[in-house]
Amino acid sequence: MNVKVKGVTLGSIAAASYGLNPLFALPLYADGMTADSMLFYRYVFAILMMGAMMLVQGKSFRLRRRQLLSLALMGLIFSASSLLLFLSYQYMDAGIASTILFAYPLLVALIMWIVFHERASLLTWLCILMAFVGIALLYRGKPDAPLSMIGVVLVLLSSLSYAIYIVGVNRSVLKKMDSSTLTFWALLFGSFLYVIRLTSIDIDTASFSFALQTPNNPWLWGNLVCLALFPTIISLVTMNLSIHYIGSTSAAILGALEPITALIIGVFVFGETLTPRICFGILLVLSAVTLLVAGKKLLSLLKVKNEK
Repeated sequence: MNVKVKGVTLGSIAAASYGLNPLFALPLYADGMTADSMLFYRYVFAILMMGAMMLVQGKSFRLRRRQLLSLALMGLIFSASSLLLFLSYQYMDAGIASTILFAYPLLVALIMWIVFHERASLLTWLCILMAFVGIALLYRGKPDAPLSMIGVVLVLLSSLSYAIYIVGVNRSVLKKMDSSTLTFWALLFGSFLYVIRLTSIDIDTASFSFALQTPNNPWLWGNLVCLALFPTIISLVTMNLSIHYIGSTSAAILGALEPITALIIGVFVFGETLTPRICFGILLVLSAVTLLVAGKKLLSLLKVKNEK
């Protein structure tokens, strides 16, 4: 398997697993749990799982001093992206939040262009456009439902944070770092955000309190474990590897597969129906991903054919 195929495969797994966020988060919201408590458990469970996996595999936890600041910063930025996305679910339907979140490939391309002077090809912009249109067609919101501006701002900030994380991993001292080690420390530093948000200080009594909730229904602990495993560990590890193999922009475009994950869950778990519009949206998204993977080869073949 060549490097590009590896990168695309891993990026697709990252997108599909990250798209499982609403599946596990929404039942916890319905149970009355706050975003901070939910994400605290998600990160702590993910740290424990990741640490256990690294011990079994015999991988090192050691960091170089020059990696410390970058890791702390990237961990907090990724954590902020998670928090902002989960908060947006309180203001809008998870489907439209997932649609708006897909602004991050465009933001990645813009950051790479403005900050690092790396111009995306016409083919890359075409893939982004096709994926945008395809995802818009997948959205099944209620016609009379108002669009919350607070929700839009939250999910756009989440998208920007995720874009900065993707670029930061590719354009820093973390680029050649082992993916498991990178994921473990990013999660550990990211968890501090929820520790701070859940801790309150009473100045008068000089006392601390920690406002951590627990699920009312025991079976919802399974949702917290799944949040730690699928859209956190699996998504982060595979995304970090994908970035190393194919770069930030290409890995980001593969995020178009996230809403398709949600759609498949809706059809097979909740009995939702497919419409011609949704099928066309899926076709556009898959076409965008196919062009990303094989577009240059197809253009080369067409060029050779024309010359003959």
